[in-house]
Amino acid sequence: MRFRLLLFVSLLGLLVVSAPLPAWAQARFTLSGYVRADSKEALPGATVAAPALGTGVTADSTGFYSVSLPAGTQDLVISFIGYQTLTRTINLTKNQRLSFSLASANNELGEVVVQGSGTLEQKLRAPQMSVERLTAREAKLLPALFGEVDILKTLQLKPGVQNGGEGTSGLFVRGGSADQNLFLLDDAVVYNPSHLFGLFSVFNSDAVQSVDLYKGGFPAQYGGRLSSVVDVKLRQGNPEKIGVSGGIGLISSRLTVEGPVKKGKGSFLVSGRRTYFDIFTRQINKLNEGSPDYNPIPDYYFYDFNFKANYKLGDNDQVFLTGYLGRDIFGFNSTNGFNISFNWGNTVGSLRWNHVFSPKLYVNTTVSGTDYKYQIGNQLDQFGFGISSNIRDQAIRTDFDYALSKRHALKFGATVTNHQFGVGRLNANSGDGTLNINSDVHYTGQEAGVYISDNFRVNKNLQLDYGLRLTGFQSGSDHFGGIEPRFAGRYSISPKTSLKLSYAQMYQYVHLVTNSGATLPTDIWYPSRLNVKPQRSQQVATGVSFLLGNGKFLLTDEVYYKWAHHQVDFRDGAQLFANSDLDAEFLFGNGWAYGNELYLEKKQGRTTGWIGYTLAWTKRKFPPQRGTTGINNGETFYPTYDRRHNLTAVVLHQLSTRFNLTGSFVFSSGNPTTLPQSRFIYQDIYGANYNVVPVYPERNSYRLASYHRLDLGVVYKFRPRHGEQDLTLSIYNAYNHRNPYFIYFDQVKDEQTNLVIGYRARQVSLFPVIPALTYNFKF
Repeated sequence: MRFRLLLFVSLLGLLVVSAPLPAWAQARFTLSGYVRADSKEALPGATVAAPALGTGVTADSTGFYSVSLPAGTQDLVISFIGYQTLTRTINLTKNQRLSFSLASANNELGEVVVQGSGTLEQKLRAPQMSVERLTAREAKLLPALFGEVDILKTLQLKPGVQNGGEGTSGLFVRGGSADQNLFLLDDAVVYNPSHLFGLFSVFNSDAVQSVDLYKGGFPAQYGGRLSSVVDVKLRQGNPEKIGVSGGIGLISSRLTVEGPVKKGKGSFLVSGRRTYFDIFTRQINKLNEGSPDYNPIPDYYFYDFNFKANYKLGDNDQVFLTGYLGRDIFGFNSTNGFNISFNWGNTVGSLRWNHVFSPKLYVNTTVSGTDYKYQIGNQLDQFGFGISSNIRDQAIRTDFDYALSKRHALKFGATVTNHQFGVGRLNANSGDGTLNINSDVHYTGQEAGVYISDNFRVNKNLQLDYGLRLTGFQSGSDHFGGIEPRFAGRYSISPKTSLKLSYAQMYQYVHLVTNSGATLPTDIWYPSRLNVKPQRSQQVATGVSFLLGNGKFLLTDEVYYKWAHHQVDFRDGAQLFANSDLDAEFLFGNGWAYGNELYLEKKQGRTTGWIGYTLAWTKRKFPPQRGTTGINNGETFYPTYDRRHNLTAVVLHQLSTRFNLTGSFVFSSGNPTTLPQSRFIYQDIYGANYNVVPVYPERNSYRLASYHRLDLGVVYKFRPRHGEQDLTLSIYNAYNHRNPYFIYFDQVKDEQTNLVIGYRARQVSLFPVIPALTYNFKF
């Protein structure tokens, strides 16, 4: 292992020092600056390209770009999704600072109507593969459940990304479990990205600028999870004038206020959202109060707030402050004295400093904090108990970008995180004081990582992005470490065809303990310690990309294979709460996932959208251990999120300047599940009541029926007077297909003897056809 590490570092150094070769000796200068919208808001991810040279760069999270170009006259193309592409000719005679302003597209479908093919060409030429970029404006065009736009649900429409089932927002990426996804909000970790028991995500689309999803070939600056990275960036706010926007929907309303802190210096954005289930349920409960046979409806609502501000300290320094607070509140008060309360949520904050040392070197340093917790309280007459858990992080990271030469662009940095795990707090008491029980189990852990990567343009046709990440974790006296090589490469067979290859190894040092059999979600984050070793994955992927139809279409075909080691599950009957020896409840195994992803994307014209198809397999194996037979008697099985086939189609059509039509179709194979294949009965004593015992086959040996759904939407824009306004009509599950949520069994009785003669399977479906009307405004 040490020899391979030394060899890798030596090769990295050799490539770096090989930069100044005679073939590249022509005079070159650095062009740098910012890409902003016409409102002066930064556009992270915008591209600045020189098509004639076959080169280009992507702006960072502040909108800053830096590119090395030959001296002389150059034609530049600056583009960003949802904005009009800008073409500019410059005469470069020295290092120059030049910023660009992009005008917003003049129609609501501007998010996908981009003049020119710069965006798709950049995607074709980028060495990185298995990456999807989405903006909030694109997501807002798609039909949504209850009219509530959801970034994560839109990501589920991309190939290789599965949902957790009907109505959930969880992501299962290329065979990974839900806790193997890293969610970042302006570089701060979000541990539970869901509201409403998983139906919606915590990311308010009004506050989100863009979302990058990495399914494989992870850049070296990311670490800590095995399957994917979801990097969410918030908008910075309008630095020129005060603006108000929001919407009123079927289940929630939202409001956003933005404006300048000081013109030319900084801006702010404040956004809030709240559901109002509880307003209606409380009124219904009040009207039925006192009825002897009435069961009260549970009380539920969620809310979240986003805040972001930025300020320029000078030409080379800018600071950013981000905050998020979200809570889900659930309560039930029965008429017989049984009361239960449950609340959970995230508190996230980050402070980032961006400093430009020179046109070739700049740094982002971020200090962040995260606190995720849940609490359950129960009261029955005089007896009450409470259960709670949390994870709290304090982190600092620094990331350098260094444009060494035309051929080499370096990234390097480090991150340190202090974890505090509240694994389980239990308190129980009685009203008379005869019972008082308290238990508190908590741990700490320190995680660190350093990385370096190089984007190496070997020649016009070959580009490599390779790097190394070293990670370590400590919890008490237990220490772990990992070496994580990363590689991605692109070879252009022709100007419109590219071959790509990637490899990544990832370590995960924190684990999600989930009691899937509980009525309410009970999530506990747990550190690597004692017998709980870090999870590890390796993924290799290869693919080919084609630019078709004069640059209007991009067709990609990717094949991947993933090995997952030391996967975590729990023995039958595991005790998860207030258990000081939770290590003994774990079982460990391996996993495999492989598949083929086809994707066709169109970004130009009045009709745009994409079609994706995934053929995939996911397997797990947990051999006998710890005095158990393992899982499924040690035999290989398919986890519940294994889907053989997955097809998605998204169409967005601009009917006129005021009417837009949208639609999406989803089809996937049914979830694997375990159902009894037979039953037997026995009696302890002759003549006594008999007992029925189900007989189960191998784990997940059955599949639910296939899932398919059509969603439709119409967006009508009012004539602009004092601002922008629209009405969005969405129809979820337009042809009212009853998709399976779970299966249960009814007894079949003889009509004459009333004896049970069999059982009949029944399917429970969650959502029928659901229309929703949402009013959106922006002033």
